[in-house]
Amino acid sequence: MPPFLFALSIDDLGKLCNSQIGCFIILYADDILLISPSVIYLEQLLHACERELKWLDMSINLNKSRCLRIGPRSNIICAAVTSLTGHKLPWVSEMRYLGVYFVQSRSCKCSLDTAKCGFYRAANSIFGKVGRIASEGVIIQLILHKCMPILWSRGLPCEEVQY
Repeated sequence: MPPFLFALSIDDLGKLCNSQIGCFIILYADDILLISPSVIYLEQLLHACERELKWLDMSINLNKSRCLRIGPRSNIICAAVTSLTGHKLPWVSEMRYLGVYFVQSRSCKCSLDTAKCGFYRAANSIFGKVGRIASEGVIIQLILHKCMPILWSRGLPCEEVQY
C-alpha cells in the first residue's frame, strides 16, 4: 500500500482520542503512541484503536507493544493493560519510540545511553582502523561524518553537540 493511502486509511485513528480527559494518539507512519492519564483510559483507547484497525483489516503488533508510566506515581505497580484478544502488554522502565528512548520517571525523560554507546563504538572503530596513522584533522572529520550522525539520529539535537 502506498504511504499516502496508508496515511489516509489510519487518519480516523486520530479522531478516537479525547483531549478533554488527556487521551492522545500520536501517529507517525506505522508507529502509534497512545497517551493516557490512567490505565483504564489507556486500555479503552487501545480497544478503540484495535476496533478501528480491525475494520480496516489491520492490527496492532501486540508483541512489539509496551506500556510505560510517566508521572508522580510512575514507580507504583499497576494493573496490566489487556488487548481485546486477551494479550497483556508488559510494563517497562524504558521504551523506544521513533529512535528516542523514553524512561520511566516522575517527569518526561529520555535516555541517551544507546546513542552514546553507538557513538563510542563508531569512534573506537575509527581509532582502531587509523590509529596514529591519520592526522588529527582527518580523525576529526571522520568523527564528524561517521560518529556525530549517530547521536543526531538517536535523539540528541544538533544544538546540544559541542565540537
